[in-house]
Amino acid sequence: MNIGMLALVLAAFPRAWAAPAASGSSPDFVRLRDVAPDIIQDIRYAGAHNFVGRPIPGYEAAECLLTRPAARALAEAEDELRPFGLTLKVFDCYRPRRAVAAFAAWAKDAQDRTMKAEFYPRVEKADLFKDGYIAARSAHSRGSTVDLTLAPLKSARGERYRPGDELRDCARGRGRRFADGGLDMGTGFDCFDPRARTDSPAVGRRARADRLLLKLLMEKNGFVNLPEEWWHYTLADEPYKDRDFDAPVR
Repeated sequence: MNIGMLALVLAAFPRAWAAPAASGSSPDFVRLRDVAPDIIQDIRYAGAHNFVGRPIPGYEAAECLLTRPAARALAEAEDELRPFGLTLKVFDCYRPRRAVAAFAAWAKDAQDRTMKAEFYPRVEKADLFKDGYIAARSAHSRGSTVDLTLAPLKSARGERYRPGDELRDCARGRGRRFADGGLDMGTGFDCFDPRARTDSPAVGRRARADRLLLKLLMEKNGFVNLPEEWWHYTLADEPYKDRDFDAPVR
């Protein structure tokens, strides 16, 4: 079955049961690898390949942490993909408040434009707050939001980035931007560009289809997309709707 047919299957046959919902007691955080070991992890903020260009405070390990309901829902989504030779690849999960504060401080430093050529080549850094690419708070700090893509189950290795490598515009076509090992979504992860909007008509037909497939799969498993970012999903029944956390990722 090809990707287009899989999208039709997901649309035509809704789940017979709901994604795990939060109970009256607050669930704990879990390591995603303990719940869904086949989901690939490329935690960008623990390294240098991100829009800041260095590891972000609060990321002491390249580890995806999530609330238990969010991790279980992702595991169910991954189970549906496996028969088609696909899996999920996550770029960010729980994000400590200190990391969010570090992003805000970086955005105010007009001199630091180290990664502009890849992540925001057509956006002025001074406009990142105004345009909504950077915010003072993040849903990630509540533990039920994940940034992710679809990837081949057996060949999802992306290029290895080393500080100082030539930067490539994140909105270029496939093969001309950094290869993250996932399906073609039209832009790279964390691309500060209008083409990163989930429903952007500016990306190719294949990318639009892959975005739709990811959206259908995630919605079917209880997640809601942030329209400005094709990669950003939050569990609708998240257990901590009004609480941010700051414990480091370890």
